[in-house]
Amino acid sequence: MTRAFWRVTGRRIDLAGDQAWLNAPMHRESVIGDTWLTDAAAAIGGRVVRNEPGAGLLPKFASLDGPQFRSADVHPDIRDFYEHTSLWRMEVWTAWNPLFQPGGNLVARYFGRRVQQLAIPTRPLETAHGMDSDVAAILAPDGRQLGAGWIRTLRSTAAYVYSGYYRVTTLPETTQPSVHVSFPLESGNVQVFLRPRALTDGSLELLSTRGPFGTDGAYLAVSRNGIAHAARVPLHETFRLYVDDDGVLRTDHVIRFRSAVAVRLHYKLTRHE
Repeated sequence: MTRAFWRVTGRRIDLAGDQAWLNAPMHRESVIGDTWLTDAAAAIGGRVVRNEPGAGLLPKFASLDGPQFRSADVHPDIRDFYEHTSLWRMEVWTAWNPLFQPGGNLVARYFGRRVQQLAIPTRPLETAHGMDSDVAAILAPDGRQLGAGWIRTLRSTAAYVYSGYYRVTTLPETTQPSVHVSFPLESGNVQVFLRPRALTDGSLELLSTRGPFGTDGAYLAVSRNGIAHAARVPLHETFRLYVDDDGVLRTDHVIRFRSAVAVRLHYKLTRHE
């Protein structure tokens, strides 16, 4: 029913043509978890490499360099996190807006946990023991990293929270590369394009902003019988990665629905060899 809604409200797109920037992994089954990785690799003639020490979401953080961003302006620990993500341990805290928490509970209970995708924790104690992460690189036949799957689970229960595909994409309306994250769903996906910005203190800000179709932001795509539709959705995210006064890498993550803050997440990141 939800896929039918997006087919009606979205626009028809050509994933092999003008809208190839929206070509991202989808899944054939309703339960997502990490089972989409093999199919995603096969679709692009690649292979999955898991449990590689020091695997990162981006093989080179400098791939984000462009007219509006210089990776050299960002703190070295932030660059290391993106290039060697599997070496970093994550602790997470969440704070929901009371107006949005009932909806978050419904989504997590009846959708996120069932399909093992986009199950944002709604109770603080759910993340008390931290979050585990597994980075699975998808490599081309020549060994180049085409993208990386980042699978995050709750350490206390092993329940899936996020299962995303990370790479760098340059959108058609700009020459500035963006962080491109896609979350596979059954016959569809949610995609977020995040514009990088280096702050004067070496922090990194990633923004999914408002704007027309084809610019940074959040999109939902669905496919049926080889015909795809996509719509821009009014979800906006802000990430700020920074090193605090004690030398600890932290992240503030804010998710907004239109202009209202729905949930805030805070991550403490610690490097482990």
